[in-house]
Amino acid sequence: MHTSDFSQTTRRSFLKLLGTAAFGMPFLTCDLLANPPSERVRHASFGASGMAWADLSEIAKVPNVEVTAVCDVDKGRWGNAKKRFPKAAFYQDWRELLDKEAKNIDSVNVSTPDHMHAPISVAAMQRGKHVYCQKPLTHDLFETRRMTEIAREKGVVTQMGIQIHSESYYRTAVKILRAGVIGKIKEVHSWDDRRWGDSAPLPNRTDPVPAEFAWDLWLGIAAERPFLRGYYHPGNWRKRLDFGVGTLGDMACHILDPVFGALELGSPISVRSDGPAPNQWSWATSSRVALTFEGTKFTAGDKVLVNWSDGGARPPEEVKALLEGQPLPGSGSIFVGTEGTLVLPHINQARLFPLAKFKGFSHRTYFEKRLNHWGEFVNACRGKGKTEVNFDYAGPLTEAVLFGSVAVRFPKTLLKWDAKALKFDSQEANAFVHREYRKGWEVKGL
Repeated sequence: MHTSDFSQTTRRSFLKLLGTAAFGMPFLTCDLLANPPSERVRHASFGASGMAWADLSEIAKVPNVEVTAVCDVDKGRWGNAKKRFPKAAFYQDWRELLDKEAKNIDSVNVSTPDHMHAPISVAAMQRGKHVYCQKPLTHDLFETRRMTEIAREKGVVTQMGIQIHSESYYRTAVKILRAGVIGKIKEVHSWDDRRWGDSAPLPNRTDPVPAEFAWDLWLGIAAERPFLRGYYHPGNWRKRLDFGVGTLGDMACHILDPVFGALELGSPISVRSDGPAPNQWSWATSSRVALTFEGTKFTAGDKVLVNWSDGGARPPEEVKALLEGQPLPGSGSIFVGTEGTLVLPHINQARLFPLAKFKGFSHRTYFEKRLNHWGEFVNACRGKGKTEVNFDYAGPLTEAVLFGSVAVRFPKTLLKWDAKALKFDSQEANAFVHREYRKGWEVKGL
């Protein structure tokens, strides 16, 4: 099972943050591993390479974690995990791992292509296993709601893999915003420069499946189709409608996280897309979506607008002008407040405007230390502390993001949302809330 792959820029930034003190805040610390609990946690990984390898490596660094099993449909990507965890049992079929190893594991990480997040995570939770699941939590809205409900019903520990949530930059920015330093928030503009889409038609060919790759297992709950070398696996699945969720569905889970955390947002009320629609097979290479939420005690009105853009799309010129000539980060958010503006790059220290007003502003006053996202999960599995990005938080965040992923299919159309009923005011849009799994791949609870 291939995992979500960072872009090279994000991967470099992320690894730098893991290995060194973050730029601009040399006093970053991580206290979760200073006095580790002694209890053993037996862990299994769904995915052996890419982001799965990053997750597994970080979880395994926590003292007294024993990696007992690893699953990846591509044996050609087992190498690093085999060397590092020679005693672990290896599988290509995730169902076989859960059936055979259920008594030998306490927790799992699900770091596969998006379409398999819900089936594997739910099957693991039904067996009472704690789940660390990569973002986005699921591929579809219905799956997200059920993941949240099942985690609560089973009482398992959960964490979504938006590890930047635990970085000092994001934690400090959230504290600044909640303290009202720039007043009440009038609107937010968030964006990312990636182009995880494709305007080309489906290639008219069929390629031989590599001997070490289980194509049918990789498809999982998705409909059967011919294998196309390089089109889906590895990495390009994120561009494809049936397997990934494009730039918006993926990166917005990171970038809108501090927006949700700072403003305490709930479910969206409505959404409108003003970008291009996907074609029959792939997401568009850019999107522009406006999400409307009920106002909170941190917002200036009874409603607040959160604007998202990606690919070549950017916030409007009048919003960029609030940066007073400073360059717009490649990814991030602009919070427009009644008393000023905060720009939060992904991943870097927040900047406040007007510059003259906030000259001499000290981040140290609001400093929040870095936490270990994976260590927090492992310790919670031991009954020591709680996770901050459990599915009760990650579920509503992911629903809002996937809400936008439905909207892009209906450009220039305002879609209203009934969060309780999990329905749009459009039958055409409702067709994308819940899809049927391939026959024989049904999972209890989904």
